[in-house]
Amino acid sequence: MNENFDKSLGLVLQSEGLYVNDPHDAGGETMRGVTRNAWAGWLKRPIADGEMAKLTVEDVTPFYKALYWDKAHCSELPLGIDYCVFDASVNMGVGGGIKLLQKAIGCVPDGSIGPNTMKAIQEADAKVMVEKFATAKEGFYHEIVEHKPDQVKYLNGWLDRVKRVKITALGMINGN
Repeated sequence: MNENFDKSLGLVLQSEGLYVNDPHDAGGETMRGVTRNAWAGWLKRPIADGEMAKLTVEDVTPFYKALYWDKAHCSELPLGIDYCVFDASVNMGVGGGIKLLQKAIGCVPDGSIGPNTMKAIQEADAKVMVEKFATAKEGFYHEIVEHKPDQVKYLNGWLDRVKRVKITALGMINGN
């Protein structure tokens, strides 16, 4: 379902925002959700000062497609579920996004989509899957704060994002 990539990317970019360089954020210098380190790895070169703040949507689109949408097998997932997994993968890594999906469908959370995971996805009710996925994602963020209390300042934003993604994903499933 690559046709949902553009819409999903637009939604993820809204959530990620623009330029940030928060010393308390583990991602460090970030533009449109892309960290400086990730961008340097993508380009296979060091990033010059001031370069991150200039990244456009056109610049980051192939990055997100290759490193998150494709690696998380989003084009093979049902509409709405693809967006949930893509958003989570951007936020917590592809393995983390897939593990949340696997928890939501009762599979062993190994972070890899194989035949057992695909079979369980095909047999699951998409709406129930989105609800369980959101619950697992909320739990993930609460665990972060439990282990790193200084991250509590981000919790409400993370939980708001979970709600927005859930509502949007359910809308996609319902044809909205």
